[in-house]
Amino acid sequence: MRAASDGDAAPADARRDASGDAAGQEPEGAGPDSPRAESDAEAEAGPAGGSDGGPGDAAGQSGGPDDPGSGDSGSGDPGDPGEAEGGEGFGESGPERGEHPLALRLEQLILGAPRRYTPFQAARTAGVSMDLASRFWRAMGFADIGQARALTEADVLALRRLAGLVEAGLLSESMAIQVARSTGQTTARLADWQTDSFLEGLTEPPEPGMTRAEVAYPLVELLLPELEEFLIYVWRRQVAAATSRVVQSDDEEAVDRRLAVGFADLVGFTRLTRRLEEEELGELVEAFETTAADQVAAYGGRLIKTLGDEVLFVADDPGTAAEIGIRLIETLTGDETMPALRVGMAFGTVTTRMGDVFGTTVNLASRLTSIAPRDAVLVDGDFAEALGAAGEAPLSEADVDAASEKYRFALQPMWRRPVRGLGVVEPWLLSRRES
Repeated sequence: MRAASDGDAAPADARRDASGDAAGQEPEGAGPDSPRAESDAEAEAGPAGGSDGGPGDAAGQSGGPDDPGSGDSGSGDPGDPGEAEGGEGFGESGPERGEHPLALRLEQLILGAPRRYTPFQAARTAGVSMDLASRFWRAMGFADIGQARALTEADVLALRRLAGLVEAGLLSESMAIQVARSTGQTTARLADWQTDSFLEGLTEPPEPGMTRAEVAYPLVELLLPELEEFLIYVWRRQVAAATSRVVQSDDEEAVDRRLAVGFADLVGFTRLTRRLEEEELGELVEAFETTAADQVAAYGGRLIKTLGDEVLFVADDPGTAAEIGIRLIETLTGDETMPALRVGMAFGTVTTRMGDVFGTTVNLASRLTSIAPRDAVLVDGDFAEALGAAGEAPLSEADVDAASEKYRFALQPMWRRPVRGLGVVEPWLLSRRES
């Protein structure tokens, strides 16, 4: 279904259907008896929400807590775009009826504003097309909400900011969509984790007769500002580190970036899932991910993602990656609660996109992990050669006799073997060199 533009006219029947749906779904008392004035005012307001007052005029007509609503089921100018036009942009499904009152209170507390706009009203108040607003909304990871009045001033401001970056030429439209998508995906996982950790673990009723729901509101009220400030601090720190890496690399590296890529995988995890209770399995995965994340960060790598029984990390050079890989083996081998670990690493050109890495080098590291011995690290030939060139490891024992420097790592060539999808490779067994 296409997203209608501001200039399209909608038939009266279609407008009645959309307006009726919106009225039925609005949580703040909108009904079919609301006056026609709101629809007419919106038609005259223009893309920016009104010629006299900008967003404030449109917001006032769109309805706050005391507004009677915008659901005229039987009237409307055939030339008025009305609510039906916007209904096609965000989809036909709306939020379920009978939402929990506390859920609505929590939403308003967290968002800092009450529900005020339908998607069409928010898009027009922000001065963006319904089509672009829909794509931004979906890219952030949110479901279509039909024409329910569920958006706030913050949603309008976010739309206006993203569209402003495009209009100013700072971002292309496709890049703005990627910004919305990457931010949405990252923060969705963070929000899920924080909600599970805080609301599940910290909302046990302190007194008999109290419900978890009654504890949740004051807890969120206390935590929200502190977590927000911490999130901004960490984000700025990460942006500073990423920017530093970019400006220190030359132009060639910016196009064809060479990184050391590593996978660390728990051995026999599938069998563990059948043997352990769910709570025990969750604790094991959390301990593994926490240990891996700490080791990767401590020695200068970057954790790309965790997959339960496997982590993916990168480093700017093989020496750093080698230290991380061996440290992971040494740390987890000393933990009796952990199964064996195997690590595979490769060095070469990678494609980076939305915080993830892709390409043949990544695939090779994954394949090496699958064939690595228990509690051991396998690397590819390019990784081994780069370690040798950097003076980190000898490629043969003859090099040790002739060299004056002390090597950190040892490399042992393994049998050449075919690897699915990548042909024949010659892996090297990496270990820490004895003093």
